[in-house]
Amino acid sequence: MRAAWYERTGPAREVIVVGEMPTPSPGPGEVLVRLATSGVNPSDWKARGGSRPMLAPRIIPHSDGAGTIEAVGDGVDAARIGERVWIWNGQWQRALGTAADCIALPAAQAVRLPANTSFQAGACFGIPALTAWRAVQIDGGVAGQRVLVAGGAGAVGHYAIQMAKLLGAKQVIATVSSPGKAAHARAAGADAVIDYRTQDVAAAVKALTGGHGVDRVVEVDLAANGALLPQIVAKDGLCVCYGSGKAEAALPFFPMILSGAAVRFFIVYGLPDAARAEGLATMTGWLEAGALQHAIGAVMPLEDCAEAHDLVARGEVMGNVVLDCASAL
Repeated sequence: MRAAWYERTGPAREVIVVGEMPTPSPGPGEVLVRLATSGVNPSDWKARGGSRPMLAPRIIPHSDGAGTIEAVGDGVDAARIGERVWIWNGQWQRALGTAADCIALPAAQAVRLPANTSFQAGACFGIPALTAWRAVQIDGGVAGQRVLVAGGAGAVGHYAIQMAKLLGAKQVIATVSSPGKAAHARAAGADAVIDYRTQDVAAAVKALTGGHGVDRVVEVDLAANGALLPQIVAKDGLCVCYGSGKAEAALPFFPMILSGAAVRFFIVYGLPDAARAEGLATMTGWLEAGALQHAIGAVMPLEDCAEAHDLVARGEVMGNVVLDCASAL
C-alpha cells in the first residue's frame, strides 16, 4: 500500500517519506479500512516535529480518516465488510495511522458514516468534531447558557458553535481574528462575533451579555487568554480548555477566586468510554439529519503530506486540511 511515514522527527519536508509498505491485516477484534481520506490536525505536525517521543522506528501519522471496511478479523461481524466508516484515535498510542491506503485497528474505532456524509467530512470528526462536542457537553451541557467560543473559525470552534446551538445555548459568541473568519463563524450560527485584534473582548462581552458575562468559555489557547477569563466569565461560570499555545499558562488568582469560575481540562484522545459512546451516538444523529456544516479548507493528495503538515502548522487554511488517499498521482 501507499503510505506517508517518518522515521525521525523534524521538519516535514525533511522527514516525511511517501512510498510503498506492506498492507496490514486485521487481527482479532479489528477491521481493515481502505481509506479514502486522512485528516491533518495540529497534534499531527507537533508530534512529527518532536513534541513527544516516537512510539516505533516508523510512524504513519494522523488519527483521523474515513473509508470503507475491506476485511475483518476474528470476532468481528463479516456483515461490516463494505461499510462506510470514519476513524478516531487512528494513531493515538499506535504507530500506524491514517496517512495511508489502509489502516487496521479495533473495530470500535471505525464508526459508521451515514450515506449523506462525504469521506472528506468524515476525516474531520475524530479530533475536531469530538473535541467540540465534549467542550459544549461536559459538566451539564450548554442548554440556556451564554457561550463564548474562542477561535470560532477554527476546526474545533466551527463545530463548537454549531453544537452549542443544537444543544440549546441561549447565546453563542465567537472570537476571531479577521473579517473573513468573522463571516465563517457567523455562517456556523454564531449570534455575535468579536474580532480580538480590533476590539476590546472584555468590553464587547459585557455589552453583548448585558453585563452578565458568559456562562461557558470553550478555550483553544489558555496561555494566551487566561488573564481574560475573570473579565468575561459570569459568576461561577466555566472555562472548558482543550488547548494551549504554550506548555504553561497563568491565571490571575484573586480575580479568578472572586469570580468563582472553574477551569475544566480534557483531551479528546482519552475520553471516558461512556462519554465517547454518547458523543458518537449524538454526532451520528446530527449527521443523519444533515444538521452539521463541515469546513473543508483544503484537499491534497497523499503525496503532499509534508506540505499539508506545513499548511496546518502555519494556520493558513480556514477549515480542515484533508489528504485524498483514494487517488494516486
